[in-house]
Amino acid sequence: MSVADSGIPAPAARLSVREVTARFGGLTALDRVGFEVHPGEIVGLIGPNGAGKTTVFNIICGLSRAKSGTVLVDGQPRPRAHRLAAAGVARTFQGLALFPGLTVRQNVMAGLSERAPGILGGLVGLPAGPRHLVEAAGLAQQALDGLGIGDTAERHPDDLPYPIQKRVALARALVARPRLLLLDEPAGGLGEDEITELGELIRDVVDENPETAVLFVEHHVDLVMAVSDRIVVLDAGRVIAEGTPDEIRVDPAVAEAYLGHDVEEVAR
Repeated sequence: MSVADSGIPAPAARLSVREVTARFGGLTALDRVGFEVHPGEIVGLIGPNGAGKTTVFNIICGLSRAKSGTVLVDGQPRPRAHRLAAAGVARTFQGLALFPGLTVRQNVMAGLSERAPGILGGLVGLPAGPRHLVEAAGLAQQALDGLGIGDTAERHPDDLPYPIQKRVALARALVARPRLLLLDEPAGGLGEDEITELGELIRDVVDENPETAVLFVEHHVDLVMAVSDRIVVLDAGRVIAEGTPDEIRVDPAVAEAYLGHDVEEVAR
């Protein structure tokens, strides 16, 4: 059940994107984009290729700069990219960005580097507090167990099937128990059954951690429809629709953006 449907007043937004405009050269990539994500809510961000989805993500994470507008995390200006984890924000990437020379457990431990300074150094053999390393290893194992891949902890990512590598990347994002989880095309490269399992995992994250908010960009519209409490639709850098999956399914502006097809046809 979404926050909006529960009858409970919505809490303060975990993420607020307000009137964000971005230009690259003479191209307007985003035009006054705005939306919010609240604790306990899963919001899907969709749109045709070139709609501006990745640009929104990069601005939220401080990897790109907006021409104007504001991004707030828990009501405060978004911190710089290297301070996001300390502010309770975690992100996965389209590419896995795993460290091939580290074990799966060590890769997940790297997600705690903001919580325990020296973790990254300790993973590559530099001096680090043994207590921090032991605690981080335990938390990493819990994250792996929670995603059903605890038995891979001592293996290396390159030795694992791609869907399992995806779970490792998700475990690294979840290990620090973020309040805002950003997922960039998490279903990319997965098969139908694996996408269904991923949807269940995303829903479990919020069900088990009701203070967590999730924003995810995804091309697999069927996954977005199945998992999201709300959906924001971009086209040509503008928000053209926002609402529940049922509302988005029948929105004529969304159908037109997807080349005249119904959104469910696009999903199929």
